[in-house]
Amino acid sequence: MVCASLPLSCDLLGFLSVRRMGSVSEELSLVPLHQRPELLEACAELLGEEWGKSRASRLHALQRSSDAFPACLLLLRSRGPSESPAAREGPCQLVGHVRLSRVVGRPHDLFVESVVVARALRGQGYGRRLMEATERWARARGFGCLHLTTHDKQHFYAHLGFVLGEPVQNVAFLSPAISSEVLRLFSAPSGAATATAHARPRVPSSEQSLLKTPHRDAKGLPIFWMKKDI
Repeated sequence: MVCASLPLSCDLLGFLSVRRMGSVSEELSLVPLHQRPELLEACAELLGEEWGKSRASRLHALQRSSDAFPACLLLLRSRGPSESPAAREGPCQLVGHVRLSRVVGRPHDLFVESVVVARALRGQGYGRRLMEATERWARARGFGCLHLTTHDKQHFYAHLGFVLGEPVQNVAFLSPAISSEVLRLFSAPSGAATATAHARPRVPSSEQSLLKTPHRDAKGLPIFWMKKDI
């Protein structure tokens, strides 16, 4: 998962950090996949290692990334001499991926999914950096709340400031012609192809904890709904 160069401008970055390790500096940047289409195959491989599915279905989903959402964001790492902090002329590595989509009835919220860090780079804090960069990217575009689900990473997300929440409904694909006002009023009919229905009956918050959840996914497995105001 290596690309030849990193020609990025600051207005494309949701996050940028430089860490020096002796004579070498490391730069992290968050970039929408649709602005780096040459990384499509590498991103599909990263997702495939974690969740499987057919290569064709992964590529189809990734190719939908756009400014109109859903948006696939990539955390990239580049290294170079410490005297050249930007390190944008050397090779870059795909570190992680996250997908953001709109939420029905909540024009200022986003749904977070497909969060993954390359296996060889786990345990080094990149998951936290990926989520922090995602928050900054969303906040810079006027969004104020993130929602997500997890089967077993609820403590990780709680450490990042997420709290237990209730189910929401995210939009799998949004046409640029659909305005925020239309999205706010939109109520997807049962079985609608344009939306992924995650809604479940609301339950008292007292029945939820980081150790126990009343919610179940489509396979009947326990799932935690979480949110964070950003």
